[in-house]
Amino acid sequence: MLTEFVRDQCFTAAWFGLMAFVWFGWAQEDPSRRWRAWLGVGSVLGMGFAVAFGITTALNWDRPTALEGEYAWFGALVAAEVVAAGAGCLVLARRGASRWMAWWVAVVVAAHFLPLALLLNDPGVAVVGVVQLVALGAVVSRLRGSRAPTSRLAGPVMGATLLAGAVISAAISLPGL
Repeated sequence: MLTEFVRDQCFTAAWFGLMAFVWFGWAQEDPSRRWRAWLGVGSVLGMGFAVAFGITTALNWDRPTALEGEYAWFGALVAAEVVAAGAGCLVLARRGASRWMAWWVAVVVAAHFLPLALLLNDPGVAVVGVVQLVALGAVVSRLRGSRAPTSRLAGPVMGATLLAGAVISAAISLPGL
């Protein structure tokens, strides 16, 4: 979100929009009645950013990227994230704690933003990750006191922070286009 690479800026807006759509969707697993419309609005906005900035990314694909020469590290980071999320969910399922899967995946995703920020040379990505980790930590006590799936709170936390990141990324990228 704070990178000098316009292509990366556009891609971040698109990817964060897509992931906001995903997280708002997961939050719709078992939402409280008053959150339903907001989750739908968040999903639509996220998809709008994904489409608009996905096209913008494609139109700027010939521009430089911070990932040049770092694709192997990027792949390793994503692979580590997938393995950590999957392994944690497997452990949760075997312990009969499947309702915690959304929260666990959210923590893994948020934590992966910290090294990703280094690869992208973008401190804004790290800020999103830190905000998410703090917010996910803050909702643990509410989640423990409930039997509802953790997607009820983890989904909106992730969706809202990713949508905010998409908006900021989009606003920063527009003057460079």
